[in-house]
This record gives sequence, C-alpha cells and structure tokens, in this order.
Amino acid sequence: MTQLSMPGESSADCWRRIGVSGDRSCAELERHVHCRNCPVYAEAAQRKLQRAVEPDYRETWARELARPEPAPAATDAAAMVFRIGAEWLAVPMALAATVAPPAPVHRLPHRSGGALLGVVNVGGRVLPAVSLAALLGIDTAGVPAPAGRHSFERLLVLGLRGQRVAVPVAEMHGILRHASAALRAPAATLGHLPAALVAGVIADGASEAGLLDAAMLEREVLGTLR
Repeated sequence: MTQLSMPGESSADCWRRIGVSGDRSCAELERHVHCRNCPVYAEAAQRKLQRAVEPDYRETWARELARPEPAPAATDAAAMVFRIGAEWLAVPMALAATVAPPAPVHRLPHRSGGALLGVVNVGGRVLPAVSLAALLGIDTAGVPAPAGRHSFERLLVLGLRGQRVAVPVAEMHGILRHASAALRAPAATLGHLPAALVAGVIADGASEAGLLDAAMLEREVLGTLR
C-alpha cells in the first residue's frame, strides 16, 4: 500500500496533514478525490472502532443503561392543535373531522361582517366557513411568520352535532395527547379570549395550547349559522 504520510508523520492522521484537512499535498488525492475514499483512512477508522474500551467508560455506561426508564405520563385524551394569529389553540379530537388545503370562500348575500365567512368547497362538499378569529376576538393582522420554519394555512373541518364546519387556520401542529386532570389555568396570552370557551391549557414539552371547551364551541359556532 502506498505510504501517504510524510516522513516522521503517522498515517493515522495524514488527512489532517497532507489530506483534505491539511495542505492537500498528498499524491493520492488525485486518485481518491477525498480522504474518506482512501484505504488508509478506512484502516484508521477500523483501528479506532476496535480500540480497547477503558474500564471507567464501561462502568459509566453500565450504570447509565441500568437506570429504569421513567414511567410514561398517563394520557387519557387527545386534541388537535392549530394556530390562529399568534394564538395556539386546540379542540378535542372528537370534534376534528379532517384537515384540508385552503380553498376560496364564497360569501353569502346579506351575511357579511360576522364570524360566518361564507361557504367553501372541501372535497366536493360545500361547507359553511366560520372564522374562529372573529368568534374569539383574535387579531390576525400583522402577525409575523414563524422564524426558522415554514407554515401553511389549512382548513380544519369540525364535526359539530352532525354539521360539518370549515375553520381557516394559519397553521396546523397536529395531535397532542394529554391528561384531562393535568389541564392548567389559561395562560396570560389567552386572557382576552371568552373565558367560557377556554377549558384550560394543555402542554407537551415546549408545545402548549389553549383547549377550547367542546360544548361551548359547538354552541358558538353553530349559532353563527342561524
């Protein structure tokens, strides 16, 4: 095998001296293009993987792996989490029928200015479109786009007493399982929402959302259709 290291150097780290991480003077680079394609580099990797393991290292990992896993948090409910304006909200999964791409909303004669936006075609079915932002008093103007990630508007279709209603949302988070007994009091940012509509706050790690009360939400949304 061709000796790739310079006189007095160890071939084990020749890539740092004359290879891609060094001055690139190694003659083998023309053939291998990159040090990771060179057999000397591969042999060094094998030696590193086969080196003896120190007793302290083995004992440390033995203790770590012997620890019992924490018991998973008990969850007895699930909710669909979404964003409207700057507010993260959730509805019980029993109300979430489906999620659809955004579609044009067609206004209804003499029904403008309220929470009822009009009707929208969802999968070939014409559904009433209701603005939760208007219903809950959430300001959606001037809300900046989330930093570091893409967000996509969606239609959340709710099933309310046999009636399906499409709700435009700024972003879907997905399903969040939670414990009913662990509901927290509404956060300060949710303080301006109608108190009767917010059952509490659910959380999953860094994610938290205001859970809307199913019965009150049904009453308010269906009331806009009359």
